[in-house]
Amino acid sequence: MDLTQHLSATLKLLRQQRGWSLSRLAEETGVSKAMLGQIERNESSPTVATLWKIATGLNVPFSAFITPPQSDVPPVFDPQQQAMVVTPVFPWDPVLCFDHFSITLAPGALSESTPHEAGVIEHVVVISGTLDMCINGVWQSLSAGEGLRFAGDTPHAYRNSTASTTHFHSLIHYPKSC
Repeated sequence: MDLTQHLSATLKLLRQQRGWSLSRLAEETGVSKAMLGQIERNESSPTVATLWKIATGLNVPFSAFITPPQSDVPPVFDPQQQAMVVTPVFPWDPVLCFDHFSITLAPGALSESTPHEAGVIEHVVVISGTLDMCINGVWQSLSAGEGLRFAGDTPHAYRNSTASTTHFHSLIHYPKSC
């Protein structure tokens, strides 16, 4: 099963397990009913920001959508189609309740994240380049080797305002009720 098929099957399964209609899923995620239907039918590939909204609305880890079960090969998004490329370093760990991602941002890219569930803590470490982070409306700049820990249940955004690709890691720790 390829990544887009996994994503569409996972979305449909999670919605059906909850007994939700597409309308209810749209209400819970803030993603339009039309877009959700297209994703479920494998007619559209959502952006990373849209996937975050869906994962948050369903209260599931982001990696549930991008890591097929028993996958040894991490998914890679085409950087020419996506300003943000997310690859799992360690997929969802249900015992320790975390996701760990390697993320690249194209020059000039901006990715706004909706707040995650209450109690989520995010740890960001810049590997190369410069990353601008906005947390609760306040922007700060991080260089290679610098990190930031913040409450992921608040509005936040990632921006690469340089002419070079920025690479960073994000470890997302969910509350123990995961």
